[in-house]
Parts: sequence; structure tokens; C-alpha cells
Amino acid sequence: MRVAAIDCGTNSIRLLVADVDDDGLRDLAREMRVVRLGQGVDATGSFASEAIDRTEAALLEYVDIITELGGVDAVRMVATSATRDADNRDLFFDMTRRTLASVADGAVAEVISGDEEALLSFAGAVGDLDPDEGPFLVVDLGGGSTELVLGDADGVRAAFSADIGCVRLTERCLPSDPPTEAERRAGQAFTSERLRPAFDAVPVKDARTWVGVAGTMTTLSAVAQNLPAYDPDAIHLSRIPFTDLRDVCDRLLGMTRADRAVLGPMHPGRVDVIGGGSLVAATLAEHIGAEAGIDTLVVSEHDILDGIALSVAGR
Repeated sequence: MRVAAIDCGTNSIRLLVADVDDDGLRDLAREMRVVRLGQGVDATGSFASEAIDRTEAALLEYVDIITELGGVDAVRMVATSATRDADNRDLFFDMTRRTLASVADGAVAEVISGDEEALLSFAGAVGDLDPDEGPFLVVDLGGGSTELVLGDADGVRAAFSADIGCVRLTERCLPSDPPTEAERRAGQAFTSERLRPAFDAVPVKDARTWVGVAGTMTTLSAVAQNLPAYDPDAIHLSRIPFTDLRDVCDRLLGMTRADRAVLGPMHPGRVDVIGGGSLVAATLAEHIGAEAGIDTLVVSEHDILDGIALSVAGR
């Protein structure tokens, strides 16, 4: 079965086209565009028209890719935090229905709950890991929300979606370039406040391995490894000791946007929000280290996108 999975988050929109068989997924195309769909949503509660236009342009590119590959048997497009929050999301739905019509008649983006987002992220993240390293704490650090999921080979034990992410935190607390010390303190307090319910709901102390997914985590790995360019093979299943993680988070948070922009593996669309993502990641590391005694972050290139593809195929 050939499927297309599309994940539309607060910061980026991504595509996976894959063949699915008894052995799992075989990638045919994996793409990412930073469109900042959630631009201003935290402050206004609405999508900006230019953000919808950027998303439409990327989605049209994805339709061309699917067509060039000869089409697919099924398409599933999910939208997450920003779309849950936007009061004019019908404009977004109309756009996706119109744009996807040539490859999947009647398909439209579906807004999934934070709980389902967490389950899909877990399914995608742990497939390449040794089950004996579980229980796993999978953390999907996105633009508008952060999902914490605890589970093992038998399935998910607990999950929570917190309203904190790199875009939301940057827009709310970190306007300066670089952020001032006062802004960093305010960002730390806001992050801790938003993560507290997640730590209450998910027994982090039971985890043996922390797995980080999505663009902030993969970028932190790339910078920690001093990669000259973004290299998915070097990033997938990389292991970052907390001492290195804290160092790179502090360094990125203290840099100007111009300094971040010249880093080889830094995507231009992450330059202005990676500081906020770094602050969230550092806060997570502090709590996870204290609660679970974990001292290393495992970074996976496989995440909710893989979980969506598997769900299309009924896996």
C-alpha cells in the first residue's frame, strides 16, 4: 500500500510518501517546509492570511511530488496546535480540500487532539529502538505544543499535550535579539508553568530512555554534533549527553539571529524560534534528569509523520 502522510504544525508542514508492507515503511519522499502557519495565533486567536497562503504554496508542491510518484492509495493530513487554537480554521480547511482534490478527492486536513498527536508521535518515534531500552519517554517539541508520552513495547501508558512550543514561547516571552536576561527568566517561568500539568499527568520517573522528536530536537542534535550541514543519518538515533545539551541550549539562546543563521545545519525557518525551543528543551532535561535519573537525550528523525503513515495503513 502506498500512502501519503502530511503533518501541518505551528511552524512547519511536512510530507512523507511511503510504501507500507509487513516490514513497515519504505520512504519514497520525505519533505519539510517552514510556513509558520501559527504566526500570531497565540496573540490573536486567528490565522493570518499570509500564513495560509504560505501553507497553500507548500501543499501545492507536495501535491506535485505525489503526482510525480504516480499517486497514492490514501492520503491523511493532520493539523495540530495552531489549528486547534484558530477561530478562522474553516479558511484553512477549505484551502486544504481544494488543494488536495487532485490526489485525494474529498480529503481535508483533520484537527487531531493533543492526546492523538501524542499517540502518533510515540508510534513513529520508537520503531527503530531496542524495546529493552524502554519504558520510553517520547517528547515531541513543536511550535505550539509539546507532547509527553510514556510507553513501552506493550503500548502507551500515559500522555499529555502541553500548550508550550518554540513559536508560542518566542512570541510570548522572547522578543529581543538576543533575549534579555529578564526575558529568559520570564520564559523559564512560563515554560515551567505550562509543563507542570504534563509532569503531573505523565510518570516521568518510570522512564529509562528519553526520545526527542521534531525540528527543535533534531536541530539541537545537529548543532551539538557540530555538523557542517543538516544530516538526517547522523542525527537519527544520536545520543546527546545532558552536559552537551545544556551547553548548546544556552549557546543558541544567547546568540543573535544573525549568528544562528550562519550555523551550517540551521534551517532559515528555525533561526528566530530555536532559542525558545532550546529553553523548553533545557527545562525538560532538568526535570527528566531529576525525576528519572536519565542523563542522555536520544534524538529520532522518525516521529508523528511516520505514525500518521502507519495509521493510514491500519498499523
